[in-house]
Amino acid sequence: MPDYRRYRVPGGTYFFTVNLLERYPNDLLVRHIDLLRTVVREVRTKRPFHIDAWVILPDHLHGVWTLPPGDDDFTNRWRLIKQDFSKALPATERRSKVRIARGERGIWQRRFWEHAICDEEDYAAHMDYCHINPVKHGYVQRVAEWPYSTFHRYVERGVYPLNWAGGVESDVDAGERA
Repeated sequence: MPDYRRYRVPGGTYFFTVNLLERYPNDLLVRHIDLLRTVVREVRTKRPFHIDAWVILPDHLHGVWTLPPGDDDFTNRWRLIKQDFSKALPATERRSKVRIARGERGIWQRRFWEHAICDEEDYAAHMDYCHINPVKHGYVQRVAEWPYSTFHRYVERGVYPLNWAGGVESDVDAGERA
């Protein structure tokens, strides 16, 4: 068994990538966006965290969260989000023998990728990465065209201009490993 350890910073800010088990083709997350929003809202009520950035794509999502002071438990927050979302959907997905034996659904990849944000430059890069991701994957030509993102909130606050990163010419260097 691998010796898997997560870097934890109490009250820290983290970047996450969370994937569906069957990524292509799959539009489950945007098809059930209202359910996902409800589940996240309910988890935040029980275990608060601040959503700095968020983008939901058809088959995966990225987020930047800041946890409350002294709290480093992002793992259980993700467990609850994935679990509650899965429980609310009918069990129609294909499942492996291992998942069946363990009583697991076949919706999410078991793990997720996290990165502890280390400074303001890192924070800005990961915020940008979240918001540019729909363009990177070819879902839209301009960031403003993607509805499932916190980008619009930041445009309203004057942080990003509406035409920010209009195409794939962005040089945002953060996020998922290549």
